Amino acid sequence: MKKITKKHPLAIRWFHWVNFPVLTVMIWSGLLIYWANDIYRLGWGDTTLLQFFPKSVYDALHVPFHLSTGMAFHFFFMWFFFINGILYVLYTIFSGEWRYLLPDRHSFKEAWQVVLHDLHLRKTAPPQVKYNAAQRVAYSAIIVMGAGSIITGIAIYKPVQFNWLCALCGGYEFARIIHFALTIGYLLFFIIHIVQVILAGWNNFQAMVTGFEVEKILPVEEPVVIEQPEPIAPVETTEP
Repeated sequence: MKKITKKHPLAIRWFHWVNFPVLTVMIWSGLLIYWANDIYRLGWGDTTLLQFFPKSVYDALHVPFHLSTGMAFHFFFMWFFFINGILYVLYTIFSGEWRYLLPDRHSFKEAWQVVLHDLHLRKTAPPQVKYNAAQRVAYSAIIVMGAGSIITGIAIYKPVQFNWLCALCGGYEFARIIHFALTIGYLLFFIIHIVQVILAGWNNFQAMVTGFEVEKILPVEEPVVIEQPEPIAPVETTEP
């Protein structure tokens, strides 16, 4: 027997599926900006600012020298990324969904137990409500990372106009390091997230598309009642 239960609201599914392609375009356009700008790619003067990826990576991905294209896509889709993130945070606050997402004081310990269970090093997983502890930590971290990307992105885009913001980020070069480090964090999250979705199975993926999850309910066997024979009443005898 199967039971259909509601799992993800429409708003959560909408924010999820909008954010995935938008963030993908942001990462792709960011690579175009990085690789096409000589200051980032070759260094400023005799000093290389920072190289996260070697030249072979860009050659393998066929990343062209299109600085203007990268900047145009990056700054255009940045607004979708920003607005989608703000609406997501506001929805979780006013709808009460934050109760399922925000980690508590036991989440970090239980998240490690979830990791051990996924690696088949632990037999049982800790109890969960809607999301397990590892998911709650990861999803909350993504929100913080998104805010960090917006802040550091503005700091390195307009370091003069927003010099106070650039100073809060530790200066231009450090803000740029944080910005690219967050990008690597997104890539790692994507990989782990996709692997977890595959391991969780089709039912979990379907719930993020339709909003409903199909649960299998094992039939409960009714106990067999054995009827006891009625006691035989003693036969009264009369003596002569």
